[in-house]
Amino acid sequence: PARDPRGAVGGPDSSVPQDWEQRQEEDTLLIERILLLVRNVLHVPPDPTEEQQGVDGDASVHDRVLWALHISGMDDLLKFLASAQVEQQWALHVLEIISLMFRDQSPEELAVLGQGTAGAEHGEDTRELETLRQRELAEKRARALQRPSRHSRFGGSYVLQGLKSIGDRDVVFHKGLHNLKSYTHDLGKEPRRVPRHRQAA
Repeated sequence: PARDPRGAVGGPDSSVPQDWEQRQEEDTLLIERILLLVRNVLHVPPDPTEEQQGVDGDASVHDRVLWALHISGMDDLLKFLASAQVEQQWALHVLEIISLMFRDQSPEELAVLGQGTAGAEHGEDTRELETLRQRELAEKRARALQRPSRHSRFGGSYVLQGLKSIGDRDVVFHKGLHNLKSYTHDLGKEPRRVPRHRQAA
């Protein structure tokens, strides 16, 4: 029967994957040999003469190998081995294979390829949002210019500690602080009118 690298034994008699505890030593060796074979195939350096003969934009040998691995489902198997908790013994092999897969790629190129059309749509949305934001700021500026520029005369209220008003409370001063020096308790009161016949000569 054909054996699956995850430990599954195919065939009419058994279609259930084996757990790592049920694997025989030959199953473990088979998995290791398959991983080493994939690593060695990906480790082959590119041939510069063959790469130059190809047409511009033509896939390199390395890219064709990666596509064959993808078609066969080997990349899903590698993801399974990398993420499964019970398969940690293969972690270094999988890590080496993944690093060889991305051997000729720079992080910038991979990031741009990963964005694809979504990145272009995102850029267009960003431009539209920026245009709307600029329009809103211009409308705010226009509204601010139309508003009357009259200054409020309210200067705030202050509590004068140490000066007592009626009922042993601190005085609340409603004028600006520049008027504080001329403060008296009579500030704001109507002066008492003295009849004309009682006024001093």
